[in-house]
Amino acid sequence: MTPIEARNELVKIIKSQVGVKEIGGNNRGPKIVQYQKATWLDPAAWPWCAAFVDWCICEWLKVPEVRAALGITDSEAWRPKTAGAWDLANWAKSRKLEILGETAPVRAGDIIIFDFSHVGFAIEDAATGAGCIVTVEGNTNGAGDRDSTTGDGVWSKKRARALAKQFIRLI
Repeated sequence: MTPIEARNELVKIIKSQVGVKEIGGNNRGPKIVQYQKATWLDPAAWPWCAAFVDWCICEWLKVPEVRAALGITDSEAWRPKTAGAWDLANWAKSRKLEILGETAPVRAGDIIIFDFSHVGFAIEDAATGAGCIVTVEGNTNGAGDRDSTTGDGVWSKKRARALAKQFIRLI
């Protein structure tokens, strides 16, 4: 599997979750619990944007060709398990992944860490000068908020590049 094919596989998984909504209260619901179980924390009513990222990567690593493209033999040991948006940069550093600044070109499948303690994925490439990035994010809403009060699901967004703090290139 080529790197482009591997990124496309990740983007397919990410996009498949658009429309998932919280059920039964804030930061709750069967699918939210699945996302949260991808972290080291027990599922509860806590913000789950990073858990969504962890879950998507976990699902992606179930594809043998993806693991081979990444050179990973133990996906459980390699994948992120953090519930913290900014902590994903620490995970990436420990895996020697490329961490890019906010002005770098973006590739579909890159993790985007936002400067307001939120995280999601780019689902389209964006050049350095592009003013916006097309994303999919968990624990957000139609207005683009991110917090435990107003985030209600997985949404595709168009975010201003200026909101990005870092990009993590998985492949």
